Amino acid sequence: MSTFFKELTVETVEGRPSYHMITNDVKKAVKDSGIRNGICLVQTTHTTCSIYFDEYMHDKNYYGDDYLQVDLNHILQKIIPRQTTENYPYLSPGPEHIAYGMKKTDPNYPAVKWTMLNTDGHLRADLLGSNVSLGIKDAKLLVGSVGQIFFADFDQTRKRERHISITIMGDK
Repeated sequence: MSTFFKELTVETVEGRPSYHMITNDVKKAVKDSGIRNGICLVQTTHTTCSIYFDEYMHDKNYYGDDYLQVDLNHILQKIIPRQTTENYPYLSPGPEHIAYGMKKTDPNYPAVKWTMLNTDGHLRADLLGSNVSLGIKDAKLLVGSVGQIFFADFDQTRKRERHISITIMGDK
């Protein structure tokens, strides 16, 4: 059995969820891996982000989001409203978490209280999950004829650089 690892980097936007179709990047990783039969894990370690598998709908809004993503945003907004101020509509982040965040020195996580008002992003990512696993057969990623792999960042507080890991395991 062989293992192959690749990391992708994407830039996200501020003020709305950010979507990226990463299927071609994953297919290229499968090709580069030389794995003929196995499994491909695509994941993110960011807690407000998701990796999911769905169909691409072709039609897009003015921001470039396909209509299925716009529909997903509408549904998620109904069940998980955007957090616009502290302690509403969620208890998180509480005072202990704010104190922890204010001590951070990582430039990717600035010690500014409002950047922690992303509980909605965490909850949305919890629903969709942080990874997908797909089979590889005869050196082809098993996505069917319309399946696509998407990365979504639901933290709307600021734009950022995000990372996606691809781990491929199997037989050459």
